[in-house]
Amino acid sequence: MALFDLPIDELRAYRSESGAPEDFDAFWGKTLREAREHDLDARFEPVDTELSTVRVFDVTFAGFGGHPVKGWLRLPSGATEPLPLVVEFIGYGGGRGLAHEKLLWASTGRAHFVMDTRGQGSVWGGGGGTADPVGAAPAYPGFMTRGIDAPENYYYRRVFTDAVRAVEAARSHPLTDAGRTVVMGESQGGGITLAVGGLIPDVTAVAPDVPFLCDFPRATTLTERHPYREIGLFLKTHRGRTAEALRTLSYFDGVHFAARGRAPALFSAALEDQTCPPSTVFAAFNAWAHGDKAIEVYDFNDHEGGGPFHEQRKLLWLRSYA
Repeated sequence: MALFDLPIDELRAYRSESGAPEDFDAFWGKTLREAREHDLDARFEPVDTELSTVRVFDVTFAGFGGHPVKGWLRLPSGATEPLPLVVEFIGYGGGRGLAHEKLLWASTGRAHFVMDTRGQGSVWGGGGGTADPVGAAPAYPGFMTRGIDAPENYYYRRVFTDAVRAVEAARSHPLTDAGRTVVMGESQGGGITLAVGGLIPDVTAVAPDVPFLCDFPRATTLTERHPYREIGLFLKTHRGRTAEALRTLSYFDGVHFAARGRAPALFSAALEDQTCPPSTVFAAFNAWAHGDKAIEVYDFNDHEGGGPFHEQRKLLWLRSYA
């Protein structure tokens, strides 16, 4: 696959033309206040996994609308004091998987919380277990256009709210250290990470890998790959609704959350990535407000990004923060 986006020197200077709505902060402030009217009700049920080095808890907490959201909490066996906390979000179509999966971060002596993504979990991996009980207007198959008629109805309003509540749930466990909380994720999980980094002022660090949900005006016209293509196909049928759709999406654009980021950040981008084009990733990176930030660039990779090489990079990077 040939390089298809901007040259690297232009990527490093690229800024999105997407503008944040004037009521962006008010919208999210109101959304989170309403969510917090529901008791978090975080429950941690031990799971028998036959693992000897990691303990796993089946977690349920109240997300958007008080709806039950699932997750896994993994702790190193024998932990007795609060541990640095890694909260991870999942890529598009995946779920939290099975209890014995994703052992890397607990193996480093940290607490590791994985949030299930509502309504997803049936495309790849070990599945998910969180319903999305909210209905929506007609949409293109997938999640990108569910409720796109208005910001209040949009699917990712619920997901991003769930994610903030997931951090609160993970922090509520007595063996997690709220003062050392890192959020991370790949693709959709990276986009959710950006949202959490912009909505929770005291996270310790963020690590969005090849993040999705960034610079919607460019992404929806640059790539023909799904999931961004879902938006174009919806608008192909619903002619004349482009401005309305882009207005809704502007409340969920990772670029605008990045402009509110208050923590050190490690991004990654892949220059042959046609799922999350590198210019859209750099749009968020260049907007990230905190000065302590870095981006790893994988020249000849597609959406797999840095894979295990970037995991190794994160392991070294995280030493400084949690």
